[in-house]
Amino acid sequence: MNHTFHIPVLGLGYSVDTPLKVAKYGISSVASIVDDELAERMRKFHSEANGITYAPIAKEEVDSRAKRITAYLNMMDSIVKKQFETIQQESFAPENDIHNYFEFLPEHSVLKSMYHKMMLLPDGTEKNDLQQQLRQNMSAGHIDVNIMTKVDKANYDKNNESIGNDYTDALAAMRGFGNSTLRSSVVISAGLNPRLFTYMENCVDFYPDENGIIKKNITLKVSDFRSALIQAKMLAKKGLWISEFRVESGLNCGGHAFASEGFLLGPILEEFKIKREELLTELTGIYTAALIARDLLPSGQPSLKITAQGGIGTYEEHSFLLNYYSLDSTGWGSPFLLVPEVTNVDENTMEALANASKEDYYVSNSSPLGVLFNNFKNNTMEEQRLERIAKGRPGSPCLKKFLSTNTEFTELPICTASREYQNHKINELDKMELSPEQYIQRFDTITEKICLCEGLCAATYIKNGLIKPKESRAVSICPGPNLAYFSRQYTLKEMISHIYGREVIPFKMNRPNLFINELELYIDYLKKDITAQITELSAKKTKYFEKFSQQLFNGINYYKELIPELKLHTDLAAQELRHQLLVAEEKLKLITKDLSFSIA
Repeated sequence: MNHTFHIPVLGLGYSVDTPLKVAKYGISSVASIVDDELAERMRKFHSEANGITYAPIAKEEVDSRAKRITAYLNMMDSIVKKQFETIQQESFAPENDIHNYFEFLPEHSVLKSMYHKMMLLPDGTEKNDLQQQLRQNMSAGHIDVNIMTKVDKANYDKNNESIGNDYTDALAAMRGFGNSTLRSSVVISAGLNPRLFTYMENCVDFYPDENGIIKKNITLKVSDFRSALIQAKMLAKKGLWISEFRVESGLNCGGHAFASEGFLLGPILEEFKIKREELLTELTGIYTAALIARDLLPSGQPSLKITAQGGIGTYEEHSFLLNYYSLDSTGWGSPFLLVPEVTNVDENTMEALANASKEDYYVSNSSPLGVLFNNFKNNTMEEQRLERIAKGRPGSPCLKKFLSTNTEFTELPICTASREYQNHKINELDKMELSPEQYIQRFDTITEKICLCEGLCAATYIKNGLIKPKESRAVSICPGPNLAYFSRQYTLKEMISHIYGREVIPFKMNRPNLFINELELYIDYLKKDITAQITELSAKKTKYFEKFSQQLFNGINYYKELIPELKLHTDLAAQELRHQLLVAEEKLKLITKDLSFSIA
């Protein structure tokens, strides 16, 4: 690809149609395919906008989830191809999109140099030849999709009978992608799902064809090297190749957050850098043997990309990650929530994000998945949650049931954010003999869960005029804490120019380096975790805290050694970096000292 950044998945609806807005410029992005109802409604919307015949796929149809996802992805594929073909045929006039295509490219791009050279030439054969070369070397961005392995509930018929393992949510979504016309990647996130990995063997497009070409690639979103290797080896043994390891910061990211036992982004990327060739060799051996066992002939050495995302905010950081760690791309997610051309954010939420302070971004336990969730205080979903509690009706109506996994009170799984579950849990709480403080604490824990299925789609429906009369307008949004430094709406051109260092977007407050920001998030997380459990620390939890703390100390020492490289490749002041690391180290020592005292 010609660009050195990509746009990761952003919630359910925020980037569901981002490929239709950026792929024509050669920019790759990721759309969530968790919600087939969202996909179906957006297919209708974009089909009508583009003069495409729309034939609805009813939820009652056999395998409707997979069919809806396939139809939506095929529609995006078709529209992007037409958009791109149109751009390719345009004249090279400054007002045309083909001009933007090349102007958006990074400064070091060979194609961009060719373009600038062509623009200086007088009309004639040489100019025409160069224009033809430029058109031939253009390529559209990938329409990648995201599947969360943890979102894999079983589905039932009208008689509450299971319709089979092949029709669980994750497997049906994978089938929807596998049956589509896309030649792109599925980004697998949230860890191991052996059943899903086994099912992927059914998708022929994941295997090389007679020419050795893999039509559909697999990208693994990971938070450390060890888990990446374990998952990659599992898939390689099935003849499934990981074409990209997408390393994401555990806490300095949007959406669900995984604290990764204190492993920091820098040391993780260093391990990938050191072991990259070793990793490639080991996986290739396993993969090749698996292909031969399937009577498939591997064609040459498969490619392996390493990318990173989470909290990147400046051109210097982008450039440093690419050059020092030899990355193939970096991901810029949350900043694009402030780019109306790219993502689906309603006006009220957009204004709240632009005017937010650093304290408005926090990690919560509001996700029904039981995983930490990056939250934003000034969202209308939070207002609705509190209003329902005040009215004595906590919880949400559960309409989509994507996150229904709890069977504590019911035979069929229900969602912990649902009114049904929270009523059961509060009734149970009322029967306990608890102090007022204990009761409130447990009540708040129960009612903190919010409906992400509705909340992460609402802004998309509101912005595109698709909200139904009785449909909730409460918006949930899950930006990474890095967005706190951005202060207004931006155009696509402005954001790309900022990423590539052509212009600098001024931040609303002093912004520490990417690595320092993440380190501070981890230390704060550790402090809160210790404080919450300090009165009843088990030996197991103590050992966890000790390991977590040690990883943070290791990370600080790593960054101290990295200061000369950071100073060499960026404009960062070495003295300031060293001071920030020492402050973080003292804060961590104080926390661990308190921990040791409590244990003793």
